[in-house]
Amino acid sequence: MATYTLPELPYDYAALEPVINPQIIELHHDKHHAAYVKGANDTLEQLEEARDKGAWGAINGLQKNLAFHLSGHILHSIYWHNMTGDGGGEPLAADGVGDLADAITESFGSYAGFRSQLTKAAATTQGSGWGVLAYEPLSGKLIVEQVYDHQGNVGQGSVPVLVFDAWEHAFYLQYKNQKVDFIEAMWQVVNWQDVAKRYAAAKERADVLLLAP
Repeated sequence: MATYTLPELPYDYAALEPVINPQIIELHHDKHHAAYVKGANDTLEQLEEARDKGAWGAINGLQKNLAFHLSGHILHSIYWHNMTGDGGGEPLAADGVGDLADAITESFGSYAGFRSQLTKAAATTQGSGWGVLAYEPLSGKLIVEQVYDHQGNVGQGSVPVLVFDAWEHAFYLQYKNQKVDFIEAMWQVVNWQDVAKRYAAAKERADVLLLAP
């Protein structure tokens, strides 16, 4: 049986209009995300075969493929839940996300500073990648990461809580080559309730995520 499965979307294809049109959501989830799930499962099978035969000539490529496909699956699984049709705005205590709002201010100086950094990180990825807000357990603070592909340039202990997909397949059919316009529009659909839950869970698990010296 397959180790990984494609999760269902938490909304219909049209739920994020006009920020993301239904065609993009359908292709992105049903084709691109599904391909990462298949790639991760296929690579695990190939690694099992290599172990059975003691044939390790392709080990470097297989390990790279596993990191690529598995990270793609994980980030996309977060991405879908990070968005909602009635999202956006700034995280506020009045909306029940005060701990997250305070952490953003503590880590970045202000919400505006955080938003600017994540926007720039996502919009200026070289080639394909992501802008990610992550909980870093060693410092106990939030950090922004600019992820290349799905797995490069990542702090080992960090836990993603908000992800902006900056691959062309996430926006090109609607925004053409204007990646920065897409990233700016993404702020209109951020699901702060979901981000806050992920932040709280990451904080609670910090002692097992990374045992600091």
